[in-house]
Amino acid sequence: MDGISDVAVGVKRGSEELSMYSSPNSGVSSISDGTSNGSDSKKQKVEEAPPSRVLHIRKLPNEASETEVIALGLPFGKVTNILTLKGKNQAFLEMGTEEAAITMVNYYSTVTPHVRNVPVFIQYSNHKELKTDAGNQRTQAVLQAVSAVQSGGSPSSDVQEALAAASSPVLRIIIDNMFYPVTLDVLQQIFSKFGTVMKIITFTKNNQFQALLQFSDPVNAQQAKLALDGQNIYNSCCTLRIDFSKLVNLNVKYNNDKSRDYTRPELPAGDGQPSMDPSMAYSKDSNSLLGKIPGAMNPLSAAAAAAAAAGRVALGGQAGSSGVLLASNLNEEMVTPQSLFTLFGVYGDVQRVKILYNKKDSALIQMSDGNQAQLAMSHLNGQKMFGKIIRVTLSKHQTVALPRDGLDDQGLTKDFGNSPLHRFKKPGSKNFQNIFPPSATLHLSNIPQDVSEDDLRLLFTNGGGAVKAFKFFQDHKMALLQMTTVEEAIQTLMDLHNYNMGGSQHLRVSFSKSTI
Repeated sequence: MDGISDVAVGVKRGSEELSMYSSPNSGVSSISDGTSNGSDSKKQKVEEAPPSRVLHIRKLPNEASETEVIALGLPFGKVTNILTLKGKNQAFLEMGTEEAAITMVNYYSTVTPHVRNVPVFIQYSNHKELKTDAGNQRTQAVLQAVSAVQSGGSPSSDVQEALAAASSPVLRIIIDNMFYPVTLDVLQQIFSKFGTVMKIITFTKNNQFQALLQFSDPVNAQQAKLALDGQNIYNSCCTLRIDFSKLVNLNVKYNNDKSRDYTRPELPAGDGQPSMDPSMAYSKDSNSLLGKIPGAMNPLSAAAAAAAAAGRVALGGQAGSSGVLLASNLNEEMVTPQSLFTLFGVYGDVQRVKILYNKKDSALIQMSDGNQAQLAMSHLNGQKMFGKIIRVTLSKHQTVALPRDGLDDQGLTKDFGNSPLHRFKKPGSKNFQNIFPPSATLHLSNIPQDVSEDDLRLLFTNGGGAVKAFKFFQDHKMALLQMTTVEEAIQTLMDLHNYNMGGSQHLRVSFSKSTI
């Protein structure tokens, strides 16, 4: 079809089409797609078509099926009716709500929709609803099959084919309102409920944590998007915003805590990151937190399961969910229970620390619950501390035992249960919103008014590191201070968090997401 006849179709239609609609005198307007030489007045008319839950789709390829047209609307909400005009290469699609139709039109105004690799054009119809022959069993069957997918059922093979044709297996995920860190492993656990997750790449863009996640099958990506878009990972925060990526295949070079290719465990870690221990790899059926929650096998309850698993619910007494961590490859000359308490205390309230008597490069660290343990493990495993790359894993122990009365274990075990330095004791504390991975930039707070930039620079270089940059906040009670390396920042945090600045004011130090 050329552009001229296309415009004509939109304005002047045959009587056999009109009989199917409630308002015979309302013409369906047409958008000029650049090939049309329709007059400006026609273009103007198009742009003013008011939003409607019925959408007009043009330029469909000859062989396009109803299912493929429905699949265009599927990510945006319920599809309630469809009418295809085979001879005209057009279709009308009715969405369940006007909001869904608006979202769909807005989305496809930035991402060109394709059916069978052919670009198609979508706009609002002048019709407010579709009145089609209810006896069209084929259409009704297709719609029922598609709504079964939306309710978590298994799609039939023709629906699967159409969904595959209409979408990419790669999802782009943005986390809004990110009060708690979201790790690559948390994403893998949540999304693997919908199919095999092959690759994940995480990154920060415009100060937002984002991820690209590739399924083995576009249908799984479609189902995951339907079920999880707009859901919270944690209670009332960390909201998932999901759309399809333009990429159809991700290129992952390294397996570490930023990116992973589950199909290629032999990939190097790169950039000083720890390589992934194959025994730690999560699979669809692994003993992950989400797999332990009743009802989590039903795809649509996976989001609820994820929220429960990650939403500070301690799954006590189950393998791998205790709050005890094993840290190994420590520098035994330098490490103390106090230094481990301070570092791990950035990610949760440390109750007890025990450096192992017969293996002093290893320690058990008991956090308040399994979630804090997971958080600390995801951020600290593979970091460099006192010159050594430390390994952090979940311990089989449920608690850290204190030495029996009267037994001296050379100060290797410490109970921090009543420490005033716990950061997360208060429910809803601001500290929950400021948990970030170790970084070279430190956030300092509780700085006395008479302390200058030079004083702080001197204090932070005493341990042997170098201060690369410094910036006071407006009120001088807080500052950002950048060390040369992440390792130096880790060391100075352990040395100087709670440092007495005089007059009973103690310096508070945490990792920052900012750079100076």
